[in-house]
Amino acid sequence: MGLNLDDKKAVVAEVSARVANAQTIAVAEYRGIEVGDLTVLRAKARESGVYLRVLKNTLVRRAIAETPFAGLSDQLVGPLIYGISEDPVAAAKVLNDFAKGNDKLVLKAGSFSGKTLDKAALQALASIPGREQLLAMLLGVMQAPVSGFACTLAALAKKREEEAAAA
Repeated sequence: MGLNLDDKKAVVAEVSARVANAQTIAVAEYRGIEVGDLTVLRAKARESGVYLRVLKNTLVRRAIAETPFAGLSDQLVGPLIYGISEDPVAAAKVLNDFAKGNDKLVLKAGSFSGKTLDKAALQALASIPGREQLLAMLLGVMQAPVSGFACTLAALAKKREEEAAAA
């Protein structure tokens, strides 16, 4: 059953609200994917904070018109699933990781920072570590000098104790 005009306006408004806060949109063709697999994909998207939805392409074109994602409009053809995220790499990563294990999901295009991405660029974006991973790496780098300094102090204290015991 098709959507009536009010339903279509509601979908466009919802997608427009998501796009307003988004940094990335990733698009994939989902032809032939089983319902159970889509359920798994949606669960992974929710865990990563990605808005994932199958939408009518014409409604998405209206929602992204006059936004930095407007250049993506030419790529919106066929049965598509849309991943929209505030995290720069989350949407691309979720769709790319799922596509590796399911050949029926085919990455098609994306948009990041106002630039339209092809499949290869979308895969490259997905290979970048996510925000959480980058923060963990940064924390490790920041802790390294402190832990090294603590180890040096402990070794120095042990050496002084040994010298005091020997004297």
